[in-house]
Amino acid sequence: MAEYKTPVLIIGSGPAGYTAGIYAARAGLRPIIVSGEQVGGQLTITNLVENFPGFPEPVLGAKLMSDMRKQAENVGARIIDDKIVEIDFKARPFECSSERHNLFAGDTLIIATGAAARWLGLENETKYRGFGVSVCATCDGFFFKDKNVAVIGGGNTAAEEALFLSNYASFVTIVHRRDSLRADKALRDKIKKNRKIAVEWDSVVEDIIGTDKPLGVTGIKIKNVKTDKMKTLHVSGVFIAIGHQPNTEIFKGHVDLDEQGYIVTRHDSTHTSVPGIFAAGDVQNARFRQAVVAAGSGCMAAMEAESYLLEKKLED
Repeated sequence: MAEYKTPVLIIGSGPAGYTAGIYAARAGLRPIIVSGEQVGGQLTITNLVENFPGFPEPVLGAKLMSDMRKQAENVGARIIDDKIVEIDFKARPFECSSERHNLFAGDTLIIATGAAARWLGLENETKYRGFGVSVCATCDGFFFKDKNVAVIGGGNTAAEEALFLSNYASFVTIVHRRDSLRADKALRDKIKKNRKIAVEWDSVVEDIIGTDKPLGVTGIKIKNVKTDKMKTLHVSGVFIAIGHQPNTEIFKGHVDLDEQGYIVTRHDSTHTSVPGIFAAGDVQNARFRQAVVAAGSGCMAAMEAESYLLEKKLED
């Protein structure tokens, strides 16, 4: 067991966490980043990233996050590969216990634990993740230009993904387990008017089909839940759009969360309901879920933590 103390403790190692570490370190705040269960965050399971500024050529998601980590370490952030499992926000400084029985204490705390996509749970879903299977049309849609794709889901996210993909793909098929979309009426109307989008009603995905060499998706098998009839759709991409789950379980009862479980922050700020605790990235942003947005909010969190520490010092 080891004890760590820092003016700025950062939980999470995605774009928000690493960027917060970079800015806090450059401010001389000796930040400690506790990486969490998925070191580097969701981008580490993304094949190619084409929309992060500063990279004229697509970059591997894992490479991008590896470089962010190195940059954070090079400017002075300390990164501990561990997972926080228990917190005490009543203590000052804030105390966090880890899976490896380490104790972390921070005068301020930046929560950057992200949100995890909900998956279908199919074996081939994992196999083809990043090779035709995606949870982000904005990230990967361009790679399916002039190809057939499928979107799985029936809510606002699925409708928005389908509409976005229709700008690139030859044709988009929405696969939904019910007989009507749950999306807002405005989105449903746009879907109906779009000639490049069709819906397979009352249907679920039974399997994802693909090749090994090269590794890639070639189709999906779907089943009508009312008739049990099976059908194969020939698609090159499958976009899972059944929602995300913010990684906020251990923060329940400690900071304010919204109905979906995302951390509530002040307008145009990363301040949470607890003074000295900040939240950045997907853990407090259900709408955009983009690496560049997360990185920007990580910068905000570090700057606001610095201001908070300065104010406390002046008060003392």
